[in-house]
Amino acid sequence: MITTRLVRTWEVLPCEGYATAWAELTGRRLTARGRAVGLVPEPYRVTYELDTGDDFVTSRLRVTADLGGRTRSLDLRNDAGRWSVDGTHRPDLDGALDCDLGLCPLTNTMPVLRHDLHRRPGSGPHDFLMAWVSVPDLTVSADRQTYTPLPRDLGGPRDAHDPHDARAGRRGARVRFSSGDFRSDIEFDERGMVLDYPELAIALNR
Repeated sequence: MITTRLVRTWEVLPCEGYATAWAELTGRRLTARGRAVGLVPEPYRVTYELDTGDDFVTSRLRVTADLGGRTRSLDLRNDAGRWSVDGTHRPDLDGALDCDLGLCPLTNTMPVLRHDLHRRPGSGPHDFLMAWVSVPDLTVSADRQTYTPLPRDLGGPRDAHDPHDARAGRRGARVRFSSGDFRSDIEFDERGMVLDYPELAIALNR
């Protein structure tokens, strides 16, 4: 079976930092490791390892955060729909298929690939329960999210003459993300990786 290896770096706006992911796609499985640094709410460094099972369903996420001499760690597991955090069962997460690591655009990839949302413009909303991990404190909570593939002509204008517009010259698929009062039209490439996540992250390489 062919394995596709991908590397992407993003500028992450809310934390005034950067994140890089090294990912491997084999069939309908994803494994990845990543690093991120930020200055807000305080200087921090995060490293993680992500494994999925079939259909890009999260099986395990391990995260370590270093904050000025203090270290936090997280071991998040999904065993056939039964989730645990550092070995403790979390029934509020049961039934979720995905983790969502805060300020990490990579973890938007799994639901997009599972449902081909980047190839099905205008196909309607898809509702998900996510195991959301806050960064850098690594607290875990259940989060309801909706992904809606947009028609190709929607999703906000690009300024092709503005060198600071990361979307200039790109023609990725747009998926509207919403959770609570937050909404953003995310641009994905043909491999389901985030290119542009308004208000959160901009890819620095393809």
